[in-house]
Amino acid sequence: MDQFAPDNDWLSVLEPLSYQPFWGRLQSFLLEERNSGHVFPANENVFRALKITPLSSVKVVVVGQDPYHDVDQADGLAFSVSGAVRKPPSLRNILKELESDIGVQAPESGDLTNWAKQGVLLLNTVLTVKEHAPGSHRGKGWELVTDQILSAVSNKDASSAFILWGKHAQEKRSLIDPTRHLIVESVHPSPLSARKGFFGSRPFSKVNDFLYDQGLGTVDWRLNND
Repeated sequence: MDQFAPDNDWLSVLEPLSYQPFWGRLQSFLLEERNSGHVFPANENVFRALKITPLSSVKVVVVGQDPYHDVDQADGLAFSVSGAVRKPPSLRNILKELESDIGVQAPESGDLTNWAKQGVLLLNTVLTVKEHAPGSHRGKGWELVTDQILSAVSNKDASSAFILWGKHAQEKRSLIDPTRHLIVESVHPSPLSARKGFFGSRPFSKVNDFLYDQGLGTVDWRLNND
């Protein structure tokens, strides 16, 4: 928890977890994994999504699976890649749907920081992964952390929109109060499943329509705001 600034409101949500037995086991596991090979994202970026998007500003949550597992890809925001890093296939499909849904053309960069700064929490269900080993850090304790995060958003006074992409994200549905929040679900944007219900699901317009109706202010989904 020492990565967080003292005034970050996620601290009050996550700090109690650091006293639970699973937390020490998780940290020991991560130290061993980092000592034996590459783990993504870099340690300082594991909680980057929470650093950029405080709990008080969250109005949308995009839930993925685990971070990208190739070198230089994972940047701490679900589905995002920084700078000139080549867009992974899932992100390319997300940007295709963005253009089809609301006409926003895909930018050169796949950096989703602009979304995060507007209150879009880009959260994976598991926050680390070993190089070239998707799913390698599932079942190690991260799910308890992300359960707490999603529950905190669901329990906020203000309504939010939750976008659940894929099976692992949809397993979190029970944490969200459907009477107060919008839940948008589809298959994962991976090339293996995108044509089975992701394309044409129109998540961006659905979210903005909901936010508008709630008087919360819509998201500018453009990534290049010159």
